[in-house]
Amino acid sequence: MIRTLELGLKAREVEPTDTTGIDVARSVRAQLTRSADATVTIVIPNYNYAHYLPHAVDSALTQRGVVTDVVIVDDASTDNSMEVARKLAAADGRIRILAHRTNSGPVATFNDGLAAARGEFLVRLDADDLLTPGSLERSVAVAQHFPSVGLIYGHPLHFSCTTPPARLTPTTWTVWPGRTWLTDRCRDGLNVITSPEVLMRKSIVDIVGGQQPLAHTHDMEMWLRMSAFSDVAYIRGADQAWHREHPESLSAREVDLARDLTERRDAFRTLFNGKAKELKQANGLLHASLQAIAIHALEEAVRAYSKGPAGYEQSERYKEIARTTIENIEALPEWLAFQRWTSIKPWRVASHPAFLLQRMRRRLRSQMSWRRWHHSGVF
Repeated sequence: MIRTLELGLKAREVEPTDTTGIDVARSVRAQLTRSADATVTIVIPNYNYAHYLPHAVDSALTQRGVVTDVVIVDDASTDNSMEVARKLAAADGRIRILAHRTNSGPVATFNDGLAAARGEFLVRLDADDLLTPGSLERSVAVAQHFPSVGLIYGHPLHFSCTTPPARLTPTTWTVWPGRTWLTDRCRDGLNVITSPEVLMRKSIVDIVGGQQPLAHTHDMEMWLRMSAFSDVAYIRGADQAWHREHPESLSAREVDLARDLTERRDAFRTLFNGKAKELKQANGLLHASLQAIAIHALEEAVRAYSKGPAGYEQSERYKEIARTTIENIEALPEWLAFQRWTSIKPWRVASHPAFLLQRMRRRLRSQMSWRRWHHSGVF
């Protein structure tokens, strides 16, 4: 038995292998005891990352406490990625290679690797990212304690050149009913997961399917979809992966805030037009998510407008995003506020005490949200 603390309730005893599902969010003391070594397939999509690939593979195959195999899916790279991959596979029988003849994009690349996965658990690891030592052992421990949990994630460390020191000792686990976690994501319209820090239960992936054809939020949509049909857990106190930030990455080259808003909007629409539309609350959750994104767009529209002529075009872009995101937007208080602000001169907006106060509040709210995310995995 392990002692748990349920949020808002008294502590009570629960069986660590309770398969009835999580009824309420709870925090649990982390444990690393396992009933048996688990099998984990790490799918590594690769496109022109030959210089990063050996490090990603090594971080996967040197994981302790689990049995790992790696599927490298090369998306018709034009560098020497295939040469590197073949050398790696020749040196270790746990590595398999799939090669695309034509470039198919990240979604098809991952889904092809998914089709070849053999493990009980699954990780998607981009070729430029790394798993921290013990990452999979820590995640599997959560999954084996809570069989209803299909999605486990933790804290990622972002880096550019040298990997920063990682915390390797978990303190607590937080587990949520999946639909509670999903509801919170719909209310704020945000993504709380980077990607390499996630462990998925393969049996749940088999139910919900692979990634959908979204340009940049295919990961986000899949996390949300999994939470609609399984519970979710977060590992506190340890860093689960290193995420590399560099100018060659797809997100660095193609994503600005306006596109991020539209991509998140598309992710929620895709989610609730797919398997998650089976949920009784699907319509309400979709509306909540789209409203959150529209409000964010309107706030950015006012901020851009306050910059004067240099921000007019961007302000109109945000305004259009808001208008095309939700019906009856005119009923939103934020729309009325946008109309009021843009009816006066930009320099008056920028210097208005109410506008300055709003900016200060947003900045403080953002800082508090990021601190909360670093500690608990949610904003």
